[in-house]
Amino acid sequence: MSITAWHSPFTTPNPARQSGVAERSPAVRNRLRIHPGVREVVLLAALWFGYSASRLLADKDLGIARRRAADILDVERFLHINLESSINSALSAVPSIAVPMSFWYASLHYLVTPAVLAFIFWKHRSDYRRARNGLVIGSAIGLAAYVLIPTAPPRLMGGYVDTLAQSAGYGWWSGHASAPAGLGGLTNELAAMPSLHVGWTVWVAWAMWRYVKRTGHIVSLLYVAGTTLVVIATGNHWVLDAMAGAAVVGIGIAIATRLSPVPSPEPAEPTPSW
Repeated sequence: MSITAWHSPFTTPNPARQSGVAERSPAVRNRLRIHPGVREVVLLAALWFGYSASRLLADKDLGIARRRAADILDVERFLHINLESSINSALSAVPSIAVPMSFWYASLHYLVTPAVLAFIFWKHRSDYRRARNGLVIGSAIGLAAYVLIPTAPPRLMGGYVDTLAQSAGYGWWSGHASAPAGLGGLTNELAAMPSLHVGWTVWVAWAMWRYVKRTGHIVSLLYVAGTTLVVIATGNHWVLDAMAGAAVVGIGIAIATRLSPVPSPEPAEPTPSW
């Protein structure tokens, strides 16, 4: 028997050692692996910075943005859906309504959307990638529109009440949309088309639909309808902006579903026949 081919019966050959590659212990591998939650936070932070960067890349010509807004209003008049002026003037004149609407506009989408995303990540991990991709793709389409076709909101057109500016004394926001006081330069005020405020509520309703019962379905639909009313009543979006926001997120969801189909349920075990 060849000496080189003989191995001690008390040892097992280790291909990694024979090739000169040091074997990593499970503890080392775990340290090198990035926690999935950290990776997702980094990805969503990158999306937020992308939104902030769109302010720097977008055309800041208010005159062009107002002409686009006027074209949108012309289309709405043709379709008889130009409801902004009447809703804005009726609701903004009542402080007990205007102030809660301002809080809703300035904060709710920042709280509800991440909360739903975290819920799916922790409780329904198999659905998470599809849900996250739908949100990211839809938002990316919206950000591209902000850069390519900056559009003025009603509050910058004259004749509309800037509800958030009017109620700024009650909250942290200023006259620059929902940006905190002193940070108005960090927001893109010509990002009216499409409304991602509305788009994200559509995503929330879609993402939660499978996990809530009938009452939850009603709450989800009310969240979409309430946000749509708020963005129009506060003078921040046109009706067509809200419709476009729902559409771009719907496209994002469709693409994400195509890339990551809904996981099939486990087949039920056959009932034995005795």
